[in-house]
Amino acid sequence: MSRRLVLWRHGLTDWNVQGRLQGQSDVPLNEVGEQQARDAGARLAALAPARIVSSDLVRARETARALADLVGLEVETDERLREMNFGEREGLTMEETVARFPDQVATFMSDDDVRMPGAELYVEAAERFATGLDEIVAAMGEDDTTVVVAHGAVLRVGICSFLGFPRQTWRSFGGFNNCSWTVLEQLRGRWRIAEWNAGTLPEPVLSDDR
Repeated sequence: MSRRLVLWRHGLTDWNVQGRLQGQSDVPLNEVGEQQARDAGARLAALAPARIVSSDLVRARETARALADLVGLEVETDERLREMNFGEREGLTMEETVARFPDQVATFMSDDDVRMPGAELYVEAAERFATGLDEIVAAMGEDDTTVVVAHGAVLRVGICSFLGFPRQTWRSFGGFNNCSWTVLEQLRGRWRIAEWNAGTLPEPVLSDDR
């Protein structure tokens, strides 16, 4: 066995349904999201996590709690795991965003390393998330599984930053569905992706590629 990180996105919210950008706005899970968290938590409990660390935003904490209640752990929080700050776009749909910021959106679509009004850059969000992961990993035991509960955008870019992928490759990785997860496993000292945007538990890889 090796060390394992399970990076889990929160369940569904009403703003997700409405297509509104949430960012660091503190939006709770809706009833569907609560059920998603219970269902996913029941599967993740089989991994016997040693620790659960969550973003301090309520939708992530509520998701984490569904697992914590099953495995008898406390939910620790870390604000570095928060979603990316989307600034003045938070609460807006894509249509509303384009209407309000047409020039900035046009530039952003071709180069997402451009600062939108009041927002973080993707690279800034990725760096703070990866720094949080570095500290979590440093505290892990030899065969520990740690579950980290966070948000779609910061998970995608933060994992890429943590693994050392070049900035220009980050768009090659798809987004996270509500209550899906990515599993990172450490093999011979290196972290690698075992599953991405998954809803199933990791299984041993029966292959020569070890």
